[in-house]
Amino acid sequence: MAKKKTTKRKASKAKKTTRKAPKKTAEMLLVGSKVKNAIRAHKMNVAGDAAEGLNMVVHWYIDQAAKRAAANGRKTVRSHDFVVG
Repeated sequence: MAKKKTTKRKASKAKKTTRKAPKKTAEMLLVGSKVKNAIRAHKMNVAGDAAEGLNMVVHWYIDQAAKRAAANGRKTVRSHDFVVG
């Protein structure tokens, strides 16, 4: 009986994929259509990431206002806590 030839299979090269870290996005606090309409009222075009950028600014303002209220010994954020300057 003849021996079977054994063939070596080439090891397949696994593709190295670089995974990007997921973007840290904050919860959307704004209504996208309202943001777009407000910008369009100024006769301007709206980019797809405009609402997300504004949302990040709003989160920053909230963070700053909460820090200011805490620094003043309060647990209540008031309207004047949003004044920066």
